[in-house]
Amino acid sequence: MAGWGAYMLVWTFFYFAIRTKPQPHFLEILITDTFIGFMITHIMRLFIRGFGLLHLSLQKQITSIILMSFVFAFLNSTGVIVVQTLFDWDPDQTKKFSFLNMVMLQSFGASLFLLIWNLIYFTYHYIQKSRQQQLDKIRLESLVKELELKTIKAHINPHFIFNALNSIRALVDENPERARTAITELSNILRSSMQAEKLEMAPLERELNIVKDYLALEYIRFEDRLKIEYDIDEDTLDQPVPPMMLQTLVENAIKHGLNKQVSGGVIKIISDFKDDHHELIVQNTGRLNDNINTEGFGITSAQNRLNLLFGKEAKFELSDVNGSMVEAKITMPVKRI
Repeated sequence: MAGWGAYMLVWTFFYFAIRTKPQPHFLEILITDTFIGFMITHIMRLFIRGFGLLHLSLQKQITSIILMSFVFAFLNSTGVIVVQTLFDWDPDQTKKFSFLNMVMLQSFGASLFLLIWNLIYFTYHYIQKSRQQQLDKIRLESLVKELELKTIKAHINPHFIFNALNSIRALVDENPERARTAITELSNILRSSMQAEKLEMAPLERELNIVKDYLALEYIRFEDRLKIEYDIDEDTLDQPVPPMMLQTLVENAIKHGLNKQVSGGVIKIISDFKDDHHELIVQNTGRLNDNINTEGFGITSAQNRLNLLFGKEAKFELSDVNGSMVEAKITMPVKRI
């Protein structure tokens, strides 16, 4: 409506502004031309949508635009010339040209106008389609990220429970009283971990408390063979970290480190700020060698979760320290509290 309304205004302006002589029935012809053009373009729109031309490839769309512009311009011009001839609004032109010639002459100008109309219409829908595809892509990436995180968390809890139950099992015959206390501690840990499942991030202090309870259970199994050290910057306790990630690294340190040490060893947890990043480190007695499975669940889950949550802003490193310690280090961007 806006396009054909503007069409009428432009032609009316030029007629009154630069005409050299009056043209009989100018307004009647213009109104007829506009009305038929409006109907033709509306039918053309229905044709485009009905045959799904907007979903074709770009090359096929361009071909469709050109062909439709000529075909519907011919139909538009035929309608206008028929009405003009019936009412005899332009007898001079009727005497000079045959009906077919008049249709072909008017079709040329109409095809240019319809070509512009189609270009605007297709361009508008092409931009809308591109925007929708971008939104759909973002929504899909977000959904995939959420599902991957849930899958990792679903794997973490059974992994954690299995290790904790092993520690309690060792106590059942030797020290039943301590076993009951350990079950209570495990209950507290499970309660915290179940709440953590609902979170994408959790404060370091909360995760550290879970790890302390877990190490208390592990101490039952290792006794004096397990030494625990903490080097925690208190300012980092409020920093958000992926739930259960610290727990997973500590489990790996015991499984791949202390379990292989006859005399036991040290588990050291470090949290500090460095270069505007939060460094979370778990060190354990042992050596990193070719026998370590770097594709194991703990390492893989840590890498995957960091990639999903932070992208390139975070990294995970596993290395030897001083030839007698293995260090798992997570570097994350600092969140300002």
